[in-house]
Amino acid sequence: MSELRIGVIGAGNMGADHVLTLHRQVSGAEVVHVADLDKDRAARAAGAVPGARAGDDAFAVIEDPGVDAVVIASHDATHADLAVAAVRAGKPVLCEKPLAPTLQECVRVVREERRAGGGLISLGFMRRFDPGYADLRSALAGGSHGAPLLVRCASRGVSSAPGCTDELSITGSAIHEFDTVPWLLDSPVTEVSWHAPRSTGAVTGLRDPQLILLRTADGALSTVEVFLNAGYGYDIRCEVVAEHGTVALTDPARIVADSARVRSTGYPADWRPRFADAYRLELQAWVDAVRAGRVPPLADAHDGLVASAVAEAVITSMRGGGATVAVRIPEV
Repeated sequence: MSELRIGVIGAGNMGADHVLTLHRQVSGAEVVHVADLDKDRAARAAGAVPGARAGDDAFAVIEDPGVDAVVIASHDATHADLAVAAVRAGKPVLCEKPLAPTLQECVRVVREERRAGGGLISLGFMRRFDPGYADLRSALAGGSHGAPLLVRCASRGVSSAPGCTDELSITGSAIHEFDTVPWLLDSPVTEVSWHAPRSTGAVTGLRDPQLILLRTADGALSTVEVFLNAGYGYDIRCEVVAEHGTVALTDPARIVADSARVRSTGYPADWRPRFADAYRLELQAWVDAVRAGRVPPLADAHDGLVASAVAEAVITSMRGGGATVAVRIPEV
């Protein structure tokens, strides 16, 4: 295949960023069509790519004979229907997490993809491509630190999106950890419990921060802190405590400033600078595999279903006062 002609659905922060990354930093890719409910926003995103078309019809992107593959970066509620449409059109799709807002919708998408022969849907769990997380996983796989015992994860942001709910904090943010932890440990999450301290005064109507406990089949225990309104910056942390030592991500800041007897580093405002390398590497791997006719080495539709099953168990615990809940993976 020559250049992969890509349609991008959703031109908000994530979709517009994908358009730029594909155009400027990914070889073998050409963005040809961008759609968003806000046609002007689609036009602004498409305007960064000479010749790219813009519109307000997501399904028109999928049906476009000039589009070979699709990136779905629209609202979570649209993911299932759009992924199914792409599968029925026989077009590879990279869908941002979550695969769908509910577990039942995820089941529908996975079944639809399997009927089509599988291998068409990739999930945007980009932390698998982050150099820091990749090195952390390699260090654990090497075995020199012994068996992992505890994993401490923290995801902190400046402020939550308008209309954010307790549940969206889980399905929109913590779900990354529900994929990352079992990927790091090579062991599935078997049970969960949800907890919360008193909430920050920075926002009302939202329990923030939240603390989630995950137990994996290997016996390790993981803590997942999600604090959407931490205020000071976008901050991702992960430390694994093993039998003979610890392994942790380091601060990805590129510079340090010395002034007035103080040494400091900065924090990004959101996830895009922090995970810019991960998105670039993920998109390149996806494009390379699709062009070569191979199944992309990304998280797949079933991985998305599994992460959503963990999220559903966490929400069940939340609504049940923090009780421990077993994770049930639906049969597909």
